[in-house]
Amino acid sequence: MSEETSPPLLIAIDVSDPALADRLALLLGGVAGLRLAAPGEAANIALVSRGQPAGERSEIELTPRERDVLALMAEGASNKAIARQLGISVHTAKFHVSSLLDKLDATGRTDAVAHAARRGVIHL
Repeated sequence: MSEETSPPLLIAIDVSDPALADRLALLLGGVAGLRLAAPGEAANIALVSRGQPAGERSEIELTPRERDVLALMAEGASNKAIARQLGISVHTAKFHVSSLLDKLDATGRTDAVAHAARRGVIHL
């Protein structure tokens, strides 16, 4: 029996973040049966970064420490665990969590993480 080989599936990537585009190209470049399209080349599939949904476009300004706290919240860390990991007091950890809830317009810790993920503030 002769084995028929199909032409590779041609994929175009249009992502505004160059680092992300490079990561995707690296990951997809080695997949058998796929080939990345050259710029301007017609493709079978296009991966396009469309940004955030219209209702979620507002910029959220988080301090580096708030980002650290948010990352630990996403891992399920308690205020005590956050304080221990970051070398801050539990009171300060609570303050940062409260600030995040306000900035993300969230009703609780899980809601804050979900809002942040939807808005692209963190990547789960």
